[in-house]
Amino acid sequence: MTAPGGSPATATAPPELRPPSRAVDRRAVGWWLARALVTVVPAVLFLVVLARLIPAARPWLLLSAGIVGLPGAVYAAVMPPWRFRVHRWETTRDAVFTRAGWVRQQWRVAPMSRIQTVDTIRGPLQQLFGLSTVVVTTASAAGPLRIDGLDRELARDLVAELAAGAQAEAGDAAC
Repeated sequence: MTAPGGSPATATAPPELRPPSRAVDRRAVGWWLARALVTVVPAVLFLVVLARLIPAARPWLLLSAGIVGLPGAVYAAVMPPWRFRVHRWETTRDAVFTRAGWVRQQWRVAPMSRIQTVDTIRGPLQQLFGLSTVVVTTASAAGPLRIDGLDRELARDLVAELAAGAQAEAGDAAC
């Protein structure tokens, strides 16, 4: 086989972008729901408390609470299960594949030879749910690949696997 320009091809073809096969942990639905509620509930409660304290502004404050609360309730009800259906990830010997988002979906692939760092993130809510996020950083201008909603132990093992796989590959990561 020859590469463009007539020289022999020495590298294998880059991994094809394809749907990843592994779902995130089911507990991610609860984590995403908790994040949505932490965003919406305080604002609604604040407006309701103000409505009780300021009778003259009560109709406008309750209307505002409804304007914030109704879309927030729809968001909290729809977003977590939808994201669970969309979010997928997979690793192979050659690459890391991710699909994320819920309205705007993003599919990414990172060859093992391009991996520079692999990190784990565990925010307070993630810790309550026993979850982690794995962040795979490459030289890409598109930014790191994120795999949200993984079981804590699985994330730890995945980071070790990816770090070992990246170290074994010759490429940008080895420079």
